Amino acid sequence: MEKLISSPCNLCPRMCGVDRTLQSGFCQSSRRMKVARAALHFWEEPCISGTRGSGTIFFSGCTLRCCYCQNYRISSEGIGQEISVPRLAEICLELQHKGAHNINLVTASQYLDQVLPALDLIRGELHIPVLYNSSGYERIEVIRALKGYVSIYLPDFKYANNDLARKYSHAKDYFEVAAAAIKEMIDQTGKPVFDEKGIMLKGVIIRHLVLPGARKDSFAVLQWISDNLPRDKFMLSLMSQYTPTYNSKEHKEINRRITTYEYESVVQEAVRLGLDNGFMQERSSAREDYTPPFDLEGI
Repeated sequence: MEKLISSPCNLCPRMCGVDRTLQSGFCQSSRRMKVARAALHFWEEPCISGTRGSGTIFFSGCTLRCCYCQNYRISSEGIGQEISVPRLAEICLELQHKGAHNINLVTASQYLDQVLPALDLIRGELHIPVLYNSSGYERIEVIRALKGYVSIYLPDFKYANNDLARKYSHAKDYFEVAAAAIKEMIDQTGKPVFDEKGIMLKGVIIRHLVLPGARKDSFAVLQWISDNLPRDKFMLSLMSQYTPTYNSKEHKEINRRITTYEYESVVQEAVRLGLDNGFMQERSSAREDYTPPFDLEGI
């Protein structure tokens, strides 16, 4: 198996080859792992957050650069604190001790060569599932390297149209990359598994955020899912929480919230295609209040 390295970096599909001991890559991350928050999080899907919360670790930097990112303070502005591999291992155990249902690694791609050794340090001590919370823009080789570490995948599937992906996220190959990565995630985990209280122990939840003016692209994403993925081996989460922020004002067509009609038409299309195993959001989710405070809690 290919070794995951960050200098020269081969961790994300950009394969930029930057020596991160000398300079930051596209992800705006150096060699040192940086984390902005580690705390119980209650705003994920019900089978992830449950009653006690998801042990969510927000990593700084990102392999995409979405102009509408709600977490832009960590993804693009570098908020966070550098930590060591042993400290990350301790944080995971601390979250488990607090009652977390899982360890939720948010945008960890750029640090996987350090995250996996941290998880190795606590084999036998960590007894809750590890969840990989991702933009979907992942190398298939990286997803394969996560086998044996990750039990739950929570990928975005943002776009079918690469013109939109290039315009809004600087990723001209997003669709092909995400489609292959999500297939691998499903092959790895198989059918979703839950405990007696309905908390997910293993499986894939595919998230899709409905964007303003992009209903037809959402339809195309759903059609691809319907045509290419086994119905019983994933859940679908349709998200209405789009909130114009960060650099969304540079694109006037998305510098607004989505309408009820836009979101409900996407939900109806999912139902028409038989993609009714999953979650939908209330329109009230489109608020900046749902962005957690990146205040270094738990670091």
